[in-house]
Amino acid sequence: MLSFLPWRPGASEPATPQLLAQLVGGDRSALEPLYRRESGPVYRYALALCGNTAWAADATQDAFLALVQRPEGVNLALGSLGAWLAGVARHSLLRRWHQSRHETGLDDDHPDGDVSELTSRPQAFEAMPDPALLMVRAQSTEQVWAALRRLPLPFGEAVVLVDLQDRSYEEAAAIAGVPLNTLRTRLHRGRQRLAALLQDHDR
Repeated sequence: MLSFLPWRPGASEPATPQLLAQLVGGDRSALEPLYRRESGPVYRYALALCGNTAWAADATQDAFLALVQRPEGVNLALGSLGAWLAGVARHSLLRRWHQSRHETGLDDDHPDGDVSELTSRPQAFEAMPDPALLMVRAQSTEQVWAALRRLPLPFGEAVVLVDLQDRSYEEAAAIAGVPLNTLRTRLHRGRQRLAALLQDHDR
């Protein structure tokens, strides 16, 4: 039975780099504290993407199985362990979608189209209060999640990573496997579409 309780750091618990080094050296006991601190965010990210608790749990298990099988593949200089695990979980979910012949979330409006104001002034954009985001945050949690499920996958994923999991733009782009400007574009459009869905709900 998987458990995804919030992790509380202990004073004497080794840091992630030390635990990862132990795992690379063959010490499987390092997996348990890594699992306790990372499984919750990975599971919640997977659940937000698919809306299916069984799929999310399987994707989380796949991520930690990959960690056990190839811990040397994690490079903390390139990103956090959480980002690496989330990326593996994402690929696991995509495989499930393809195998089930479900839509992967792309629609007629390409999610990565040019949005010049985002790419030409990215720092200014990130500091701006997004009207769509403010509107989304004013809604109830239930309404937001219901609307989020209706977004195309690339847009919904960007919103989940940045707005719901509070990840940096750089980390979110690494998890999604896209350039930073692409992530900004998807986030911008995702917020707009989410706000539009919530407005329709209120009418």
